Amino acid sequence: MDWQARLQEYLVPRQAQVNAALERYLSESPSLPRVLPDAMRYAVLTPGKRLRPILCIAAAETLGGTAEQVMPTACALELIHAFSLVHDDLPAMDNDRLRRGQPTVWVKYGEAMAILAGDALFAKAFELLAEQARHSPPERVVQVIELIAQASGVQGMCGGQVEDILCEGQTVSAEQLQFIHAHKTGALIRASVLSGALLMGANDAERDALDAYSRALGLAFQIADDLLDETAPTEQIGKPAGSDRAHGKATYPALFGIDAARAHAQHAMQEAIDALQPFDARADPLRWLAIYAIERTA
Repeated sequence: MDWQARLQEYLVPRQAQVNAALERYLSESPSLPRVLPDAMRYAVLTPGKRLRPILCIAAAETLGGTAEQVMPTACALELIHAFSLVHDDLPAMDNDRLRRGQPTVWVKYGEAMAILAGDALFAKAFELLAEQARHSPPERVVQVIELIAQASGVQGMCGGQVEDILCEGQTVSAEQLQFIHAHKTGALIRASVLSGALLMGANDAERDALDAYSRALGLAFQIADDLLDETAPTEQIGKPAGSDRAHGKATYPALFGIDAARAHAQHAMQEAIDALQPFDARADPLRWLAIYAIERTA
């Protein structure tokens, strides 16, 4: 059985677990406020890869844990990812009308509701992180909350998004591009991996190895995103093709060219796999996900 078949066999039941948990966490339908719960569900429950919760689960399993033990945190990570996409798509940001093959949240519900839905998803994520204390020692949960908060704010997604906006239409250095990718995308991927490890009580050596893995994985994943935006059609990737170029975004293909960008992605993928040498076969899903990061078609 090749890595693709083994990864699919691994992903299908865990994606189903994550989807069921997300459905449960977002099932509240109060009479007031109106619309907002529907917009939140729309933002999250549209079919997606669930990469970040899967990485949290896979890291926990690498250290002997289970999906159930980290599910609140895994879902919190997906809510934060969804919140970031809702806000990224807004007219004031990337002004995108299509996400995962569906109208973006602001197109369907209006800009004000999209902003509030993103805000509410971010708040709900921390509600779930607090719930994690029912499954894990509180001191580990506090570490995870700090990690995820940092990955979401100035030192993470928000900081990367700011530089991404400020660099639009400009010639950027390799260092600036590295900063954007490491923060806008890589920070939450890193937090996803390390959250699963921290909740399982990872020692320093395990944490360092998974930190190196996650940093390389985040870079590989974002370079692959850059390449897909440049080379794949809209119907394949579920969002407007060529939007990075249209917005003058700083990307690996723009800075290095297509072939060199692919080489950078390949190198980052190999770095991620090499970082997992201290772990046994329980880390195989993380290894397959590193290959998937650059081989995926959407």
